[in-house]
Amino acid sequence: MHTVEIYTENYRFLQQHVYSQAGIVLEDGKDYLFESRLTPIVRQLGLDSINDLCALMLATREAGIGRQVVEAMTTNETYFFRDPAHYKAIQSILLPRLKKERQDTKKLRFWSAAASTGQEAYSLAMLLLEEGLGDWNTQILGTDFSSQVLDRARSGKYQQIEVNRGLPAALLVKYFRRSGVDWQLSDQVRRMANFETIDLRASMRSLGPFDLVFCRNVLIYFDAETKLRILRELHGTLFRGGWLLLGGAETAFGIEELFEKQIVENATVYLAR
Repeated sequence: MHTVEIYTENYRFLQQHVYSQAGIVLEDGKDYLFESRLTPIVRQLGLDSINDLCALMLATREAGIGRQVVEAMTTNETYFFRDPAHYKAIQSILLPRLKKERQDTKKLRFWSAAASTGQEAYSLAMLLLEEGLGDWNTQILGTDFSSQVLDRARSGKYQQIEVNRGLPAALLVKYFRRSGVDWQLSDQVRRMANFETIDLRASMRSLGPFDLVFCRNVLIYFDAETKLRILRELHGTLFRGGWLLLGGAETAFGIEELFEKQIVENATVYLAR
């Protein structure tokens, strides 16, 4: 399939479609991104170009194809123990505090709000096991807009290149086994995480309360108004004093009345007031 330039009206249509379905803002001049992400769908449908894909979407209003396009355009970059300072802060400050506070109930709840293929949720699960919390009632919810990536997360199967990124060798040996050319995560770790499809623009308060919410490297894709609304919803899912962890390029700017910014063990954390 040779590359055909995306017509301006189709570029606008794709921008609007992705924004209306997922709230994600795709700027002008990202033709290469549409090309790389949507070409597999074009091929799969036996079409010649992205322009043909747009024509099909407009003609049929086929919800399945529309959903496929949005899922393809959502970024799913993740890896084990990403931003190690966050995990260090959880290990040395948050978990000791929670161990003391929850000694009676032995119940902890965590949320990975942009879970992608599951590495973030499973990194936390392994950390909890390493910290001796295996016999506690710990629940980790992993959510994502894309059902496709969550299927991979549930499988707990990772390629060599994925376990090479961020995962300490000792944890690979302890919690994974070889499965052909891939690595299969143990049932013990997989049982600690549950994955669900969720659109972050929807009301989320019924999900909580959580002790910790990861919402990293996803807010950057929303406009300012949507971002503030999501941050308010996230606050509503946290225990007072619970932690919100954002990506390096993200802040809780504009809702300081809800979150107190703190530097803990070189990590920036937002405490729910």
